[in-house]
Amino acid sequence: MEVFETIRTRRSIRRFRPDPLSRAQIERLLEAARWAPSAGNLQPWIFVVVTSPEVRAELAAAAYDQEFVAEAPAVVGVAAALAATAPYGGRGRELYCLQDTAAAVQNVLLAAHEMGLGTCWVGAFDEAAVARALGLGAEERPVALIPVGLPAQSGRSGRRELSDVVRWIE
Repeated sequence: MEVFETIRTRRSIRRFRPDPLSRAQIERLLEAARWAPSAGNLQPWIFVVVTSPEVRAELAAAAYDQEFVAEAPAVVGVAAALAATAPYGGRGRELYCLQDTAAAVQNVLLAAHEMGLGTCWVGAFDEAAVARALGLGAEERPVALIPVGLPAQSGRSGRRELSDVVRWIE
C-alpha cells in the first residue's frame, strides 16, 4: 500500500473479530513503533502487549467503560519513560516524551492498517488505573491504549478542509 493511501484510508475501528493475532503480527507492529522519531533519539517508549481477557477488561473499565477495548484480541499499552528524556529537563519530561510516544502510536496505526488490521487510538482513561493494569512504574506514564485485531466494521471519517486548518506566513 502506498503511504498516502494508507494515511487517507486508515480509520478508527471499535468492533473486532474474535480471531487471535499471532505473535509475529504483534511484533511487526512493535517494530514499526520503535522506528518512530524521537527527541535526541532517546526512544522513551514502553510497549505493553495485553492479550489476557481479564486485563483487557480491566483496561476497558479504566477507559471509562469503552468495551471495545476488552473485545479486541490484543491491546498495546503505550507508555512514556519519563526519565529517558532527562537530558531535556522539564520540557523533555512534560512534552518530548509525549510527542515521541505519539509518533510511535501513529506508526502502529498505519502499520496495522497496511496489514489489514483495525485499531483505535484510545487516550481517554484513568491514568492511575491503566498504569496499575499495565504494571507501570512511577516514572512510566501511560499515553495511549491501542486495541488491535481484525476489523468487524469499516470506519468512517470526515476531515476539515485544508483551507480551514492551514495558515501561511509568506
